[in-house]
Amino acid sequence: TLLIGVPKVNHEILLEINKRYRSFLLSNNNAIHYEWILNYLQTEYKIPSNTVLFEKDYYSHLMKMRKPNANIFQFVLDENHLDPKETLFIDDSPQHIKAAAELGLTTHLLTLPETLESFIYTSGLLTRPV
Repeated sequence: TLLIGVPKVNHEILLEINKRYRSFLLSNNNAIHYEWILNYLQTEYKIPSNTVLFEKDYYSHLMKMRKPNANIFQFVLDENHLDPKETLFIDDSPQHIKAAAELGLTTHLLTLPETLESFIYTSGLLTRPV
């Protein structure tokens, strides 16, 4: 949801986040949706793939696991040597947030009218450009 049908500013924020922090995409989807996302990013934003926006991207249909199963979160943490206490997980699904929090991740439930942009700046993760 952070990448599709949203203002271009989200992509710009993700590019900036990726320069300053280790960032990962963990998405529940299927093969058809995956192909659509790649085409959308290329067509709308000239972004060749999500690997430009994130250090690494993880897709449930390729991993054969889905959020909110704890195994998918643990896999990403382990593969990237991440400390859950130092890892922020942002999602728009309460059950995904709950599962991540149970593993010790810091979480943020992103719900309308809040935007990714407003959260990133109000949380202090990035400083708003002047």
